[in-house]
Amino acid sequence: MALFFFCSFCQANDLDLQKARSYTGKEDIKGWVMSEKLDGIRGYWDGRRLLTRKGLTLHPPPWFIKNFPAFELDGELWSKQGDFEFVQSVVLDAEPSSGWEKINYHIFEVPNQKGAFFQRLDMAKEWFNFHPNPYVRVLEQTLIENRPDLDRFFLEVESRGGEGVIVKNPNMPYHTGRSAYVLKVKKDRDMEGLIIGINKGKGKYENAMGSLTLKLENGVIFKLGTGFTDLIRNNPPAVGTTVTFKYHGFSKNAVPKFASFLRVRKD
Repeated sequence: MALFFFCSFCQANDLDLQKARSYTGKEDIKGWVMSEKLDGIRGYWDGRRLLTRKGLTLHPPPWFIKNFPAFELDGELWSKQGDFEFVQSVVLDAEPSSGWEKINYHIFEVPNQKGAFFQRLDMAKEWFNFHPNPYVRVLEQTLIENRPDLDRFFLEVESRGGEGVIVKNPNMPYHTGRSAYVLKVKKDRDMEGLIIGINKGKGKYENAMGSLTLKLENGVIFKLGTGFTDLIRNNPPAVGTTVTFKYHGFSKNAVPKFASFLRVRKD
């Protein structure tokens, strides 16, 4: 097992997409809209190909992308709650399988189009009304009239095993990057980091991985040492891989506190 090396130059080639910030509870969200945050693989349609958020080309069966438009779409490849590993294994396979039959493409944005949010979504709705595809859904949006609306919806999503909720200001034009107008609401905060080092363990983990050195989107570097199974410690993900971890707040140096490994992201 190759362990304990460090990479100072690893970078992910993220697409320039819209990203959500974490909801703090202090934002005025009256008049915004909300939808379930689907825990699948993000799929960006560039008018010709379906790509992951890292720019990897996916290989869906031709029937899955039949009647897709020449304009861009952004959405989630998803099957059901708690099925992330299945979706990831199917959509990242270079050889398309029958597993795609259990997956739908849930559109939540139409990038680089003029107009407010619902005007952009209407482009996708109108297109697929005239060019049907049974595997495509336009994600339902619900108006937020007050904070209790969000609380009730969040509990409903959570009760059926959902990951969380996305709230969005519907009056804003399309933009990329993280924004104060697109927020994610989750019980546990999580974050992603790029593995730039694999560190040897001590004691019972002397011959295994002890921690991963991660680089965050904001440039902060820290070691993640908890939440791993013995299987992962003995077969750690490679340098250059992205992982998701949960945390509770930040230190004064902007390092995530009480960070614990959740899973490997391969997309």
